[in-house]
Amino acid sequence: MKQDNDRPSSARRSLRVLPPAAVSVAALFLLTACGSGDSDSEESASATDATTTTEAELEVTPAGLNIDLFKDGALAQEPTIEDCILSDGSASTCYNLTISGYPLDDEVGPFCPETITDTADQAGIWFDGEDIYSLDGPFFEQLPELYGDDAWQMYDEEGNIFVTDTKEKFELAAQPNVDESVMNHCVEGRLEWLENGEPVQATVLIPTEPVAAAEPASATAFLGVTLSGVRIDAAAPVTAILDAHTIAAFDNCGGHFNPTEGYHMHGAVGCSEVEGASEGETLQFGYALDGYPVHSPYDEQQAAEVELDECNGHYTEAEGYHYHANPAEENQVITCMIGQTAEAEVAAGGPPGGGAPAGGPPAGGAPPEGAAR
Repeated sequence: MKQDNDRPSSARRSLRVLPPAAVSVAALFLLTACGSGDSDSEESASATDATTTTEAELEVTPAGLNIDLFKDGALAQEPTIEDCILSDGSASTCYNLTISGYPLDDEVGPFCPETITDTADQAGIWFDGEDIYSLDGPFFEQLPELYGDDAWQMYDEEGNIFVTDTKEKFELAAQPNVDESVMNHCVEGRLEWLENGEPVQATVLIPTEPVAAAEPASATAFLGVTLSGVRIDAAAPVTAILDAHTIAAFDNCGGHFNPTEGYHMHGAVGCSEVEGASEGETLQFGYALDGYPVHSPYDEQQAAEVELDECNGHYTEAEGYHYHANPAEENQVITCMIGQTAEAEVAAGGPPGGGAPAGGPPAGGAPPEGAAR
């Protein structure tokens, strides 16, 4: 069922939603590149300060990534520094980080319920770009109404929910062309079903000093890493998932398994955080692959009191420039990235269609001139 928040009611919103502490009001679902623009006058610069960040404005005091923020077990190997090429073709040096691919401090699962009488604490969550739902039993009963399609039938006459409960079923469902035999299934994976029953590690390059990009880049493929050593992915392919009459269940940390990528996250719901946020700030839980810190989403009231730029970031005296993750229901942790990334392929478990690791975070550095505060 859908979880409670402060959103207006509608036919879809008749289901019960997650508690306000876990989710915020859904906003526009963004997958396209974020534009930026130069201003030729003080008037136009003032008008765009809160929403546009250009290369000239991103004069950030260099500051290295804080390795100490990563939790025990998050890094599978000792970090090293090596030469690298940034996305503008310039030479730099980068940290080489290999993340573990599996959180040691957060519980993985549960994902799918077993029957239509199961409660929310026996299962995970689902978000589709508009809302976030508890995967309790009643959610599956209401799927035809929720998505306006009578072809949804995910449980048998005795109320048992169809789940990918074997490795074979999981692999048939967790792919672009879902096999007909596992349509109308709740899809979940398990660590023991990955190759050798081990987490899928991933290696990223993060510049030792942050470098501004000419303009923001759209957030696609591999977006960043959590401080627990889990990859942050771009939006889950919700349309394809729903077209196959499947629900690719997330656990209560917004993550799930893929046969090739292993465990990864699509939504920020308060996991992997480190303590120590300044007043009025949410906690940091990761780094984007341009190197800027990523903090948990603001709730609706907090968001109304601050100005965020087009990439959902801003500068504060205490925290420096950083992003705030979008509410989990948007199915897009990071909207876009303002820094340069390292031009290198990601090692094992790399993103579908390729992707580049990352630029380095300003740990409390000076603000981008045009960044919202």
